[in-house]
Amino acid sequence: MSSSFGLSRSIRVSGVYHACQSWSLAVVACLLSAPAVAAPITYEMVTVGDAGNAADTGGTQNGSVAYEYEIGKYDVTIGQYMEFLNAVAKSDPYNLYNTNMGSNPATRGISRTGSSGSYDYSVIGPDGTAYGQSAANRPITYVSWFDAARFANWMSNGQGNGSTESGAYDLGNAAPGEAPARTPGASFYIPDTNEWYKAAYYSPTVNSNTGGYYTYATQSNATPGNTIGSTANQVNWYTTGRGMSVTQSQAYDPNQNYLTDVGAFTNSGSYYGTFDQSGNVNQWTDLDGVPGSLRGLRGGYWFFDQFGDPSYLSSSYGGQQNPTAESNLFGFRLVGSVPSGVPEIDPNSFGSALAMVMGSIAMLERRVRRAFSRRTAV
Repeated sequence: MSSSFGLSRSIRVSGVYHACQSWSLAVVACLLSAPAVAAPITYEMVTVGDAGNAADTGGTQNGSVAYEYEIGKYDVTIGQYMEFLNAVAKSDPYNLYNTNMGSNPATRGISRTGSSGSYDYSVIGPDGTAYGQSAANRPITYVSWFDAARFANWMSNGQGNGSTESGAYDLGNAAPGEAPARTPGASFYIPDTNEWYKAAYYSPTVNSNTGGYYTYATQSNATPGNTIGSTANQVNWYTTGRGMSVTQSQAYDPNQNYLTDVGAFTNSGSYYGTFDQSGNVNQWTDLDGVPGSLRGLRGGYWFFDQFGDPSYLSSSYGGQQNPTAESNLFGFRLVGSVPSGVPEIDPNSFGSALAMVMGSIAMLERRVRRAFSRRTAV
């Protein structure tokens, strides 16, 4: 099934579903009678169609996905992560807040006040030569794979005040330091390598409409520039001769912000309409989804330590890290299933069955919102 370029949907997930225990018309009644809980964020996604596409034969053998799915149009932002912290990290037992989020001028954007049990989080202002007036729309950094997994759990659980330890990933039963596999039936996940890769580089229109892959996630095989705005094939990275994207200077200023707003390069999206899959920050992936002590990173970043080597932005690059690692170069985006049916589950797992119910309810809401909530705001 093919999808049209640029089709996107804003998905707002609301909160109180835990009282609904089975998928039937009774669930609908349960939804209607549940108390209203405002969802603090809207996470915009695009549909990646063309199911069953071939893998990239250019050496990586990545990108073949047998099903249609959705992926975040943008990286998860500082503003969205701040709302997550305020919802689940009043005590922060899982260290979801890294103090560098409020202290490193290059990427900072969230401050924390108060004491454990009553922490409060807020977006802070820009640094140095300001790009934009707020850090809220820049990508969150200093997040581990486990932080991203807990965000995915929170999203899959309707952004309520429930556990961050189950939903998309069963973190409570995972081996220490080992990233678990996905829980079938959840609404949101961290993308695996093929899902991330296809959304970034694949287009069914290349090679005389037989399908194929671009080198960069900007629908281009040419090395990108780094000018913010509407010029095509531009991303946030350090280029030789021009330097940093935000300052257009080769000098590193320790008091300067170097992130750009998600989607700031307005004519540099992928075929499916994602932005910043090349440049700005590296993004976590699930690799092949098998539980393990390593997880993937893709996309390249704003920093200058590679001195203008474009291969770190390209489809040929793919790094791996311990899932506990955090850096001002690491962020993430999420994937989800399309609202066209109920995902398959393990019939012997009550947890998976309950996850299916949660995912099915979310899909019902998506179907309703699909008719009324289609927009392109960050």
